[in-house]
Amino acid sequence: MSMPFGFGAPDSGDNRFDMNAFGQALQQLGQMMQSSGQPGADGPINWSVVEDVARKAIVAEGDPSVGESQREAVVSAISLAELWLDEATEFPASGAAAQAWSRSDWLVATGPVWKTIVTPIAEHVTGAVSGLMPSGQDLSQMSADDLNAALPEQLRGMMPEGVPPEFLQMLQPMMGMVQQLGAAAFAMQVGQALSALSQQVLSASDIGIPLTQSPATAIVANNVTAFSEGLEVATSDALMYVALREAAHQRLFVHVPWLAARVLGAVEQYARYMRVDSERLSEAMGEVDISNPEALQQVLSGGMLAPEDTVEQKAAIARLETLLACIEGWVDEVVQQAAGDRLPALGSLTEAMRRRRAAGGPAERTFAALVGMELRPRMMREAHTVFAAIRSQRGADARDALWSHPDLLPGPEDLEDPLGFAQGSGAVPDTIEGLDGLGSVDDPSDNDDSAE
Repeated sequence: MSMPFGFGAPDSGDNRFDMNAFGQALQQLGQMMQSSGQPGADGPINWSVVEDVARKAIVAEGDPSVGESQREAVVSAISLAELWLDEATEFPASGAAAQAWSRSDWLVATGPVWKTIVTPIAEHVTGAVSGLMPSGQDLSQMSADDLNAALPEQLRGMMPEGVPPEFLQMLQPMMGMVQQLGAAAFAMQVGQALSALSQQVLSASDIGIPLTQSPATAIVANNVTAFSEGLEVATSDALMYVALREAAHQRLFVHVPWLAARVLGAVEQYARYMRVDSERLSEAMGEVDISNPEALQQVLSGGMLAPEDTVEQKAAIARLETLLACIEGWVDEVVQQAAGDRLPALGSLTEAMRRRRAAGGPAERTFAALVGMELRPRMMREAHTVFAAIRSQRGADARDALWSHPDLLPGPEDLEDPLGFAQGSGAVPDTIEGLDGLGSVDDPSDNDDSAE
């Protein structure tokens, strides 16, 4: 049987407890903690470590600066997209300046919101790792029997004859460092995941949630170029399509006053009901070699988090998936109306984007395994059908008026019969007049049953 951090159990045939080996392991653990940072004073994850790891990984993968010609092309595409969208929706332009981002720019601009999303998950992870060790106790004041009983089974197996006296003075600092080890490893893993995402995202709103604290109509220029090459379409066509989607997202987030807070609230509530598989984590920790700092990161990226099988978590999942589907469905509908016959590659670009959003790329799957959360809708086509049908029956104003209040949007059951929902949407107002004056809507976390 393997012991934590590379020690061997006496009954496995390995060497018995070795003070020198333990001292070396303690020193290695301290060096890892010193190099990776401690949990931040404002929460369970040191965000400076996340940012540092992500920046270094982005640079290592390649992050060409945005050239002046690229910047001009992005600004021109967004400007033209706004004109086309003016004809397709009553929501006005967001008013945010058009920006061309590098991958590092994306990381800096979206970091504060990612921190908000990740913090509740970090609490679960650090709590689970800390739970493998006795905590909140003065070990020096404990009797040998009590201390031995408080130790994890794996450590007790290393000392079948009880805790040696010379071990006590080393045990206390080790316990404190192990309690911080999960936070350090998780911070590094989050940094690597964000770096991977930065290689794929096309714009500020590409994930489908508002990732900037203030409105930003921004495109990650080099990623759009790579996206177009993969589809064998002209870069200018791909850029125009992404500009339309980005500008449409920003119009929605800016002019529907309750939407951004409700999306982030749904994400945070989803995270609140995650759980760590402590038994699996304990088993995996038994294989961790303290001489390999990346080992625990690999453990944490192996799908240790999973949604709780509770009514509240199922409601949170349904709420988040449905809201994301409505956002993406509306954007698809409006972009198709705005582009019309102006964009020859519209059909192939739309289908490619739907596949991309439905399946997720390698980076998105990595992030999902890390945090147990898939930030993508599952019923985009059905949501698109709802908005298209209402526009066909009653006009674009009535389609956009679905955003007058969250209760007017289709729910999970409604999306199973999108045409039936559209036909029965008589309570939806005919225009969005006065929408900006509606103010905020109660946080969805105050009502766990709203998505059932």
